[in-house]
Amino acid sequence: MDIVGRRNWYFLLSLAIILPGIVSMAFFGFRLGIDFAGGDQYNLAFTRPVQATTVQKEMDTFNVEATVQQAGPNGVLITTKPLSSAQETAIRADLAKKFPLDPSRSSYAQVGPTIARELVVGAGGLIVIASILIVIYLSIRFNYKFAICAILALLHDVFVLTGIYSILGKVFNLPLGEINTLFVTAVLTVIGFSVHDTIVIFDRIRENLRQASRLTFEQNVNLSIIQSLARSVNTSMTVVFVLVALFLISPQNIKGFTLALLIGIVSGTYSSIFNASPLLVVWRRLDPR
Repeated sequence: MDIVGRRNWYFLLSLAIILPGIVSMAFFGFRLGIDFAGGDQYNLAFTRPVQATTVQKEMDTFNVEATVQQAGPNGVLITTKPLSSAQETAIRADLAKKFPLDPSRSSYAQVGPTIARELVVGAGGLIVIASILIVIYLSIRFNYKFAICAILALLHDVFVLTGIYSILGKVFNLPLGEINTLFVTAVLTVIGFSVHDTIVIFDRIRENLRQASRLTFEQNVNLSIIQSLARSVNTSMTVVFVLVALFLISPQNIKGFTLALLIGIVSGTYSSIFNASPLLVVWRRLDPR
């Protein structure tokens, strides 16, 4: 199995997956959740089962760009752009009149634009800090070439994930593709998982290079990938099975988080095997030192 020899095909496949997402991000941007865009959020509980589609039709009459998600059989989660006090009063009165609300289990939250801006900066800062720490650790544990190849593989995973969410949120207008703090949590989790998988393969490469062998560097890398392949795939599949089950049975308000983890784990496994290590071979050819 010559994975390294066919590396250009794997690089092209990654590019074909990433490019539509980059185009979507450049022209459409993201569907930002209340955490990042600011707005009002109502977590409403009812005394009897109510469908989110029924509440959505009612909210559409107010023209407040509301998104209604099912939150259990007797609840919905309503997210709107910032409302005036008059709009808020009218909506509350209308919903209470047409649906059997349970005030004791209902809640309301508001996020202003200042707090939303701080969250965006904080989320970006977390990802940058995590990447810097990873580079420092891998440079000490291996060397800077391994570190840079690992970060390039991480960028692949981040672009795949953000690109797909841009398409889901802005092109298909799905609440599932909303960018919020749970999405940032998923991105950081994916970064950690992807690096973990990449380090295992890098460590195998280093061990094989230390042994007296007539294999070339490219052959050593390919051998190391094959030796680690079953372990990487088996580990990832156990996580994927759990995430698929969780996605199917989880409430609507965390489906986006579960989907982000699922996409990221699959992308991270792919990039660890087919991108990170083959990039070492490309670098070696460009710089034999």
